[in-house]
Amino acid sequence: MVVFRRDVPASVVVFLIAIPLSLGIAAASGAPLFAGLIAAVVGGIVAGALSGAPLQVSGPAAGLTVIVAGTVAEFGWAGTVAIVAMAGALQIVLGLSRLGRAALSLSPAVVHGMLAGIGIVIVISQVHVVLGGAALSSPLANLRDLPRQLMGHHDASVAIGALTMVILVVWPRLVKASLLPAALIAVSAATAVSTLAGLDVPRVSLPDTPELTFPRWPDAPWSSVALAAVTIALVASVESLLSAVAVDKLHDGPRANLDRELVAQGTANMVSGALGGLPVTGVIVRSSANVAAGARTRASAVLHGLWLAVFVLAFTDVLELIPMSALAAVLVVVGIRLVSLAHLRTYARHRELPAYLVTAVCVVFTDLMVGVAAGIGVALVLTLYRLARCDIRRTQREPGLWRVTITGTLAFVAAGRLRRELNAVPAGQTVEVDLHLDYLDHGAFDAIEEWREAYARGGGQVRVEEIHRDWLHRATSGRLGAGKTPPHHPPRFLASWSQWQAAQHLCPNDRPVRAMAAGIDEFQRTVAPLVRPHLADLAAKGQQPQQLFITCADSRLVPNMITASGPGDLFCVRNVGNIVPPHDAGDHSVGAAVEYAVDVLGIATITVCGHSGCGAIRALIAGSATEDAALGRWLRHAGAQESPPASGATEDEVEKQACLANIRRQLDHLHTYPSVRRAEAAGRLRLVGMYFDLAEARMHVLDAVSG
Repeated sequence: MVVFRRDVPASVVVFLIAIPLSLGIAAASGAPLFAGLIAAVVGGIVAGALSGAPLQVSGPAAGLTVIVAGTVAEFGWAGTVAIVAMAGALQIVLGLSRLGRAALSLSPAVVHGMLAGIGIVIVISQVHVVLGGAALSSPLANLRDLPRQLMGHHDASVAIGALTMVILVVWPRLVKASLLPAALIAVSAATAVSTLAGLDVPRVSLPDTPELTFPRWPDAPWSSVALAAVTIALVASVESLLSAVAVDKLHDGPRANLDRELVAQGTANMVSGALGGLPVTGVIVRSSANVAAGARTRASAVLHGLWLAVFVLAFTDVLELIPMSALAAVLVVVGIRLVSLAHLRTYARHRELPAYLVTAVCVVFTDLMVGVAAGIGVALVLTLYRLARCDIRRTQREPGLWRVTITGTLAFVAAGRLRRELNAVPAGQTVEVDLHLDYLDHGAFDAIEEWREAYARGGGQVRVEEIHRDWLHRATSGRLGAGKTPPHHPPRFLASWSQWQAAQHLCPNDRPVRAMAAGIDEFQRTVAPLVRPHLADLAAKGQQPQQLFITCADSRLVPNMITASGPGDLFCVRNVGNIVPPHDAGDHSVGAAVEYAVDVLGIATITVCGHSGCGAIRALIAGSATEDAALGRWLRHAGAQESPPASGATEDEVEKQACLANIRRQLDHLHTYPSVRRAEAAGRLRLVGMYFDLAEARMHVLDAVSG
């Protein structure tokens, strides 16, 4: 039922799009026009039936026109179809070897740069056909001959080509009906106008009966033949797999099996080559139209191939009315669209534009393989540059004291810049070198050590502090050589003073005194520049926290860390035992915070968060906090267990149950506040209990029903 309701209409849409594109691609490739139709039929039926991406539609693709045109010029058409069949066999081997996903490791910037270069080549060549001439053998030759073509008089061809392009651009904006694709309407209108006006323009020429060109081994060195087959196989595979991945993003049905898709494409290319057709790939234009038209299964792709076969056999006379300039105009628009401005902006934003541009330019002015190789080379250079890049900052903290901060990967390629920065520090000073490194190689290590020794000989003092990993210490000990690894300790803004200040070699008696000062200095130096814009915005707008977070004063519990929140998110109250005295208890500190948060700040949630290993709960269980002490008077507001612990319960279990009972008690106390009751009744406030397990670093939410 789905096939008739969804897939049959979708197959008609794709069939109508495929006719002009298949003919135009064949013409641009220098192949017989029937070769494009054969590839479209085989791509629909064979690739569609075997496809690992059921909604993808396969057929001849504009991305292979340059390669096919060069192959035809070198090996002839019979040799080319033999190479197409060999490329298909190679694709099947790649698919059976489960290398389908490996093709996706190629940089998208290189792939899209390749397509952009192919698009430019298509435009340069097909403009000649639109002008009534013929495309020459190379982009450079086409560029050189273009002024002569523009000076010629090809009024009828130019008019038909211009009409086709205008309809291609305007039609999708005026008509949204999927059964009337722009390419079909444009070619049909151009054919009707040229026929009714009796224009003398070159038209599609087909033999009276379909002729099949069977493959013949090319009369050329086997190395050249193998290179051509590998080129077609790789480019067709990458284009098909990228198309399959793109199609996956257009629907929510089954995801593509890329290895199976590669086998399907290879089988289709073997069949297409055996019958004298163009190479077959997955095509994003037809595939996206297939999804947009409502296709649900592979039946749509298969049916579109059947409709093409019927049309080719029964309506050859209609095809021969189509002006060649109309087909060329379709290819010009397709080629222009391959040069995507969105891709240019994306790769410029991600700093991958050089790989894109180098690939495109080299494809246009050399050949496709050289262009792709050049693009891959540029992409690798950019990757190595990023991997080996480090940030070196040199600042004077006070007269006579300098700090050099080195962050990232410190390799030999940065040794020259490192030496320049270090040598720029005035002699005879005290220099603190902070190393935030994820890797250090021997060349960079030598640069640091040579400078440190020379600086010390000049009367200066150097203190080196390694923040995350002890790369310099390992190098000094002769143990350098391991690869990049994550840091042993969390970043300083998550770690305790005892962790990241251990490397400062402070006297044990001085460390407690200097810990706060060192922490403030670290904040001012590394964190403040990052958070200053946000804090300035909060200072200007005022606070608008989302939660009142009531928790224990225990130094091991860091609210912003365990909730991954930042400035302006939490309105915090901390005290011993995360206690909320009842409204009539006479304690105004917590009560004032609760009422301010609810009535003034308008917070939506109050959270009471207890934790494991709570000293207040332990004192409560042990009965060590007496009423004559402040702690005892405070803990009378804490919760005790509602029932005795189960027999055989461990000390930790008893303590956890008491902690949970305390959380429930404080939630009950919150209900004694009139402002809390009013906000709850109005539906704008929610109370939540939480328990944080320190040892597991795991937060648990208290169930409101079971407790």
